[in-house]
Amino acid sequence: MDLSEQLKKLFPNHEVSNEPEAIEETPHELFVQKEPMICKYEKRKGKPTTIISGYEGEDEDFKILAKEIKSKLAVGGTFKDREIIIQGDYRDKIMKILQDKGFKTKRVGG
Repeated sequence: MDLSEQLKKLFPNHEVSNEPEAIEETPHELFVQKEPMICKYEKRKGKPTTIISGYEGEDEDFKILAKEIKSKLAVGGTFKDREIIIQGDYRDKIMKILQDKGFKTKRVGG
């Protein structure tokens, strides 16, 4: 006995439809805050890093933002302790990306 026969026994009045279900996807909206996000430059273990902090929204939104920045710049990085850490000094490019999304930014260090 296969699965379709079992389903017919469980739901005798059900009619099978071959049309795909329409799924409406709404694009995820990031929380845009009034306070500026801090974009700073540091050297960690002798290597340059850009650190973005000061986001007041959900962690999930910040992770989405981190993934987008990393993919646009084609660099490595991580999200840790409510900070996005990007490998290399990309402050200007990151600030431009954030400003295009409607965020206010503040450059710190160097």
